[in-house]
Amino acid sequence: MQKLGKFLLWTALILGVLIGILRATAIRWWRVPEGDPYLEASIAPTLRGGDFVILWRGTKPKFGDLVTCPEPKAPERMVIGRIIGDPGDKVHVEGAKVSVNGRGAETEHACKPHKFKVNHPSTGAEIEQNCDVEAVAGVSHMRGSTAGHGVQPTPVDQTVEAGKYFLVSDNRLLPYDSRDFGLVDVETCKETVFFRVVSRGGYFDSDARFTVIY
Repeated sequence: MQKLGKFLLWTALILGVLIGILRATAIRWWRVPEGDPYLEASIAPTLRGGDFVILWRGTKPKFGDLVTCPEPKAPERMVIGRIIGDPGDKVHVEGAKVSVNGRGAETEHACKPHKFKVNHPSTGAEIEQNCDVEAVAGVSHMRGSTAGHGVQPTPVDQTVEAGKYFLVSDNRLLPYDSRDFGLVDVETCKETVFFRVVSRGGYFDSDARFTVIY
């Protein structure tokens, strides 16, 4: 019993040191902001306001990553979007579909569950959307479609300037991304959302705890 106690003590100490080193160099705990209806709608179905997540900052974000960046014209506000355009890329976004340099992202299959609900940021009304899994740059992630809704975001064609990223929201019906606030500086996007510890529903929301975020 004494040996077991020592083992557990040393294990806890080693884990504590490792976590401390990671927090100092590569990761950060963060709670997704609540009370911002445009941000909250735009990150569905991947995230929800109030989710407790871990951000990775040990390496530079890459194409396809979900990142946090200061909003260019209001740097005190953080935005969350997926890097869909690197410097020099030609980006086209229309409805739920995106293409980069003429190559479209692929829809792989429906999410489970296939439906999700979100509050419209302008009216507050609850609307239902379809969720699909999209593959971009070899990374699969959830995407909210525009199917079944008459009013869709305006299509965009843009070439990404040097030193900039084009961000796109996972919710393609209710986005808040580079179509709204413009291109973001590469140097300001330093953290990638990669793991959700628990959702805003707490530990007992078993479908959304301890999940890797793609």
